[in-house]
Amino acid sequence: MMRPTTKDLAKAAGVSRATVDRVLNGREGVKQKTVDRVNMAIKELGFVRNLQAANLAKSQSYRFIFALPSSGDQFLEQIVSHIQEAETIFSTDRIHCDVQHIDENDPYSIVNFLTSLEKSDVSGVAIMSPETPQVRDAITRLQERGIAVLPFISNQTMMDENWVGINNSAAGATASLLLGQFIGQRDGAVLVIAESMQSRDSLERRLGFDDIMNRSFPNLHALPSLETYGNSDRAKEIITTALQNNTDIVGIYVMASEARGPLSVVQELEIDQRIIKVAHERTPYTENALRAQSLDAVVAQNPGHLVRSAIRRLKGIVDDRNTMGSQESIRIEIHLRTNI
Repeated sequence: MMRPTTKDLAKAAGVSRATVDRVLNGREGVKQKTVDRVNMAIKELGFVRNLQAANLAKSQSYRFIFALPSSGDQFLEQIVSHIQEAETIFSTDRIHCDVQHIDENDPYSIVNFLTSLEKSDVSGVAIMSPETPQVRDAITRLQERGIAVLPFISNQTMMDENWVGINNSAAGATASLLLGQFIGQRDGAVLVIAESMQSRDSLERRLGFDDIMNRSFPNLHALPSLETYGNSDRAKEIITTALQNNTDIVGIYVMASEARGPLSVVQELEIDQRIIKVAHERTPYTENALRAQSLDAVVAQNPGHLVRSAIRRLKGIVDDRNTMGSQESIRIEIHLRTNI
């Protein structure tokens, strides 16, 4: 059957097409009884609005901002690259994407940036930052001003339906299972390296990691998380000290999304090659480390899928339409030297 049109809708509701148009676009000047009749006709006919055509007709366009950390390495570079690529992919939907770098260690500067955004200039924001009360409040105020907001990769507000990223608890549990099985029956400690434990993704990964480690591998114990704050000098100092003070280390888990810094320090120290190492995110560095067998496994999420899903979800919020859940689910990927 042909899809019902606005003409069919007007006939079923007993109103003019102009009235149908006003109801569909939420414009004033229509009695509530008439609005109810049109909505009933929409339900009965199964009418689905062609938003792309409607947006073209009224020159509707979208401007989405990706607020990303100012410090980052290869994983962040891949994210930015896919955002630029999205300009072409979503051009027919009149979507424009910008990148704004924020100081992830300064919540007040993030709040100032979010406060400066106006609905007339910005349709939606995908934000990747550590969780703080200040940032949560600023996100709420953005939504109150009619700007779509989407936690990106790290879910700052527990917006379970409208955020983009993997299940980080499951990702940490996966890393723990891989480490435990690769280490085998050896007894010892596992070094855990994070960028910041203020980040919800790190907290959830650590919880998932500890759960599997404590329940399934009694021969192993995970050390307190080391925080590098993305600083190479600090990373070298704390990792070196930890390895010197814990001579029974049999595994290393790099929990941060940017693994090159911590793994480079580990490689420089020329540690025992039997120590098992698992990291997050597939980047040129982790790929090469897998091939060189200086890294044993990578637990990853697809950066292109992350960006495309964020754009579709932001557009869905703006258009007040649900996106397809199965399409937006970000899978946890496991990469070994045999499958990269």
